[in-house]
Amino acid sequence: MSHPSSRLLLAAVGATALAALSVGAADASSSGRHDLAGSKASWATSAHRAGASDPATTVNFRVYLQGRDDAGAQAYAVAVSTPGSPQYRTFLTPAQYRQRFAPTASQVSAVKQWLHAQGLTVGYTPGNNRYVEAHGSLGKAATAFGTSFSQYSYAGHTLRSNDTPLSVPSTLGGVVAVIGLDDSTELVQHQTVWPAPVFVNAQPCSAYWGEKTVANTPTPDGTRLPSSPSAFAPCGYAGAQLQKAYGVNNAIASGNDGRGVTVAVIDAYASPTAAQDLETYSAAHGLPSTKGLFTQDVAPGTYNRATNKKQDPQGWAGEESLDLEAVHTTAPGANIRYVSAPNNYRDLDAALNHVVDKHSADIITNSYGYGGEALPQGYIKPQLDAQIQAATEGISVFFSSGDSGDETGGDSSVAPTPDWPASSPWVTAVGGTSLGVAQDGSRQFELGWETARSTLSGGAWTTPAYQYGSGGGTSRLFAQPAYQQGVVPDSLSRTYGGGAMRVVPDVSALGDPTTGMRVGQTQTFPDGHTAYSEYRIGGTSLASPLYAGIWALAVQKHGAYGLANPTLYAARGVSYDITKNDRAAYPGAARVDYKNGVDAAQGYVYTARWFDVDEPLTIHVRSGYDDVTGVGSPNGQAWLDAVTR
Repeated sequence: MSHPSSRLLLAAVGATALAALSVGAADASSSGRHDLAGSKASWATSAHRAGASDPATTVNFRVYLQGRDDAGAQAYAVAVSTPGSPQYRTFLTPAQYRQRFAPTASQVSAVKQWLHAQGLTVGYTPGNNRYVEAHGSLGKAATAFGTSFSQYSYAGHTLRSNDTPLSVPSTLGGVVAVIGLDDSTELVQHQTVWPAPVFVNAQPCSAYWGEKTVANTPTPDGTRLPSSPSAFAPCGYAGAQLQKAYGVNNAIASGNDGRGVTVAVIDAYASPTAAQDLETYSAAHGLPSTKGLFTQDVAPGTYNRATNKKQDPQGWAGEESLDLEAVHTTAPGANIRYVSAPNNYRDLDAALNHVVDKHSADIITNSYGYGGEALPQGYIKPQLDAQIQAATEGISVFFSSGDSGDETGGDSSVAPTPDWPASSPWVTAVGGTSLGVAQDGSRQFELGWETARSTLSGGAWTTPAYQYGSGGGTSRLFAQPAYQQGVVPDSLSRTYGGGAMRVVPDVSALGDPTTGMRVGQTQTFPDGHTAYSEYRIGGTSLASPLYAGIWALAVQKHGAYGLANPTLYAARGVSYDITKNDRAAYPGAARVDYKNGVDAAQGYVYTARWFDVDEPLTIHVRSGYDDVTGVGSPNGQAWLDAVTR
């Protein structure tokens, strides 16, 4: 089950997509103000209103500014990322980007002066002038932005939103969005399938696929299980198993291990034991020490953040451990920079902007997102701007595609949707797979990760019910990027009629928690003692850093890419095409878990986890490109040669 905090919820890339968002200013009104289009949450309806917000509440927010040449920045990002273009790999430095494309100092000055005049306190502005930070009372913010605020009940939460679109004086024409006045960012979730707040693998589980089976291994309490599925779930793959399964073990052994490349991991909060846990894990699984390779950018006070109704730093600590260990597994020589947002709200966006504007990494992996695209559109353009800047500088950005399939749960009355930011055409969306690793470490099978779960009843498995799986689907926001043209079938890209749209994901890697990765983390157990322990975990949170690590090997060999997708789609012929061919031979796994998550005191739970059960969904695995696994997963030296040619 999901962790308690995670249930919140050009013909080329670019100009068409951004124009479709309509996040600019609306027409000026007679009062000399204009509305910021896309500034009111779609969920803030009268039917959901629960009452007025407290005007004395202190709010921290950011006023985002229009770049001086957005169309030019998009065109440049496409050109430098596309093989065969005359400008291919002619990347900009952050200073060059600022000079050509960033908002101007005069825009910043005008916004600061206006905020001061409204009685609001002005804070930080990054080097690329992307936003002006400010804080003050909600009442003053309401007056400044010409609106009122209410509390709304939505998706199991009580969230604040402005009741009408935000507006600003027409003299501030460079303002495109204001982020932080509403609570939309509470819908951000880390894309990890957590078995429990504290977790220990129950036995039996296998060191490799098929080691322990229902036929050769008894259950710990004598419970008899049906003969199919026959294999007990792995305990979690690690180290050389995953390197060999994806065929990069020989490259790593020869020194093509990511050395000289920096991979940034962006998450919320920070684990105080992350560095030591990473060292302990590396020693246990034959990986080199990360001393001299691992750095952390952590805001003051982050380690002391207590768990509360809106913040869960302990839950995100496991996310951090997973991401760091996954990157180090597939790129054991790469530098890893952990960049912490002090909360899991809009500061995640600021952390991404920080890495990009400092160019402090060559690759960025992000294991979080919104459960769909239904958020205020004003939230989207600021992230797009950072992603586009990343491409112009040669930085590749990866995002997990999500862990809830098409977000319908198999309910045909629910509108299917991919998740944001994975649906952005400026990032590489990484979907999930179910992976069988043989005794010799080779890939035995790889299927699309869409899990159906059965429980034991009367000696038989109950009818399977969809549980979770790789996020994917057709965007309602973004036009089809050039790299998907001629690759993504029209039946997928034109799902909603009209022009072809962006489809998610782009690529895939191990994500199924039943065949997941073994990770290590210092955990606090129910009796109060704290200890390092290891357990199996998954989610597209795993797939993204695994893929980012493998991509670091390519960057070491080839140099920077910028947006990775044009190269990855061109290499689809040598990627491992995920199909349903292995489904009959490998239908699923039997899984044993402790009822309390940590020991046998309360007994065991027996389930069957069936692989690639996408029939209830609108997204399906098929030969070639599909909207569960994209163009497939990395496929050894042939793939590495193709992407570095």
